[in-house]
Amino acid sequence: MKTLLKTARAAAIVITTAIASLAVAGTVHAETVKIGVAAEPYPPFSTPDASGNWSGWEIDFMNAICSDQKLDCQIVPVAWDGLIPALTSGQIDAIMSSMSHTKERAKTIDFSDKYYFGPVAIIAPKNIEVTAAAESLAGKIIGVQIATNYQRYVEKYFPDSTIKTYQTQDEVYQDLVSGRIDVTIDGRIVGESFLKSPNGQCCEVKGLVKIDEEIFGYGSSVGLRKGDTELKEKVNKGIANVRANGTYDAITKRYFDFDIYGN
Repeated sequence: MKTLLKTARAAAIVITTAIASLAVAGTVHAETVKIGVAAEPYPPFSTPDASGNWSGWEIDFMNAICSDQKLDCQIVPVAWDGLIPALTSGQIDAIMSSMSHTKERAKTIDFSDKYYFGPVAIIAPKNIEVTAAAESLAGKIIGVQIATNYQRYVEKYFPDSTIKTYQTQDEVYQDLVSGRIDVTIDGRIVGESFLKSPNGQCCEVKGLVKIDEEIFGYGSSVGLRKGDTELKEKVNKGIANVRANGTYDAITKRYFDFDIYGN
């Protein structure tokens, strides 16, 4: 009888261990990744609805990568200027919010391969005669979102302009429409979304700025913690697979009528 009890207990231990091992294996298989996204709307890339559900090109692309790599991705909204601190402190595992891969940012965080690279435009009311040239913008008030490459660009290239910063690009456009600023600088892709809106009918693209790679970097990429090579490999593989199997083009055609990947 004692022998039978010992055998039964041993079997129970083996079964319990096996179940625990399967549970761990299942957890590894469905790895949870917290993706930081700028909390403010950035159409057509990422926009939350009243219920907190996100949509847009970047959200669809993120979901495609996560599906390809079997990752359980959870969106975590974070103020734009808090994204990198949230990543380095471990509150999120990755940033996917149209963040440009620049040398300056690469001192603090790592980046995946590029997933798009759009031109940068000067946008102003139709009745204001300006171009993208520094001399044309001298004395003008330029509105920019704070802690962005656009702020760095105007500070470097438009020294004779007055710079006004905002927490979100939405606030910039509100002041552009109301006449409290003269112009703004924004990505052409996002800018076109504003120009097609009812409020955006007042304005137009006045020109494209010359790309400075020291400021604008090498394209929008996924921000990752330094040393997280395993996640970086998965993200890069996901980007490559989604571009190769036609999913990237299919998603892009739902939002744009031109190639946003760039050279």
